[in-house]
Amino acid sequence: MLSLNLPVFDAKVVNREGKPAIFDVIRRRYVALTPEEWVRQHFVHFLLNHKGYPQTLMANEVQVQLNGTKKRCDTVLYRRDLTARMIVEYKAPDIEITQAVFDQITRYNMVLKVDYLVVSNGTESSPPSLKNSFSERL
Repeated sequence: MLSLNLPVFDAKVVNREGKPAIFDVIRRRYVALTPEEWVRQHFVHFLLNHKGYPQTLMANEVQVQLNGTKKRCDTVLYRRDLTARMIVEYKAPDIEITQAVFDQITRYNMVLKVDYLVVSNGTESSPPSLKNSFSERL
């Protein structure tokens, strides 16, 4: 798959019905391997293995109710009291991170009210916004 600006990890990739699937350690199952999923898995493993964030305090594809519609946050990190701490939104590596992407994650934050928002396409990542530096506080 594509090379990213994130640390490599031992990805478990299989073929399911002729299509590639990757093991998601958070959801504990194989999911379709799309370019966006490739970025998600790299970023999740970065948080787990390089930042030491507990796996039990992370969730992928978190549903939120926004203006009467159901939306899904790509990854949400929680505090030990299980309140949401950070939202991470992923895009495929060939998708530019634009204001529209920040608008999307900001809408999710209207519901979750987290301290940090991060956007990544695997080649570039936004600095965490809202509060103190992600690298210092994580």
